[in-house]
Amino acid sequence: QLQASGGGLVQPGGSLRLSCVASGFSMDYYGIGWFHQAPGKERVGISCISHSDNSTWFTDSVKGRFTISRDNAKNTVYLQMNSLKPEDTAVYYCAADNTLIRSSWAQSSAYDYWGQGTQVTVSS
Repeated sequence: QLQASGGGLVQPGGSLRLSCVASGFSMDYYGIGWFHQAPGKERVGISCISHSDNSTWFTDSVKGRFTISRDNAKNTVYLQMNSLKPEDTAVYYCAADNTLIRSSWAQSSAYDYWGQGTQVTVSS
């Protein structure tokens, strides 16, 4: 199981840190992706940290603002979101897969396990 948390209401320019905690398996062997889905829109890949060498990948809209990291001792992956914009408003999901590759990390079909989402609202 995966559990995402840390969402909330924040003003534009603010920061949030999302957490994705795994239970029942070790994240050490899984690539973890973060997706967001705004109302009426498709789920979009935001970032991923690989399981092989901890490579990190980001969609262009969040480069320079978001970072992703893992703490294997806590079986947790974090998404640090800075300089938040209203267009970042969405439900954020984490997902896991142990066969992720760079070319497919942003595709939701590449992931076998999904957590429930956490709402992020950026508004003044």
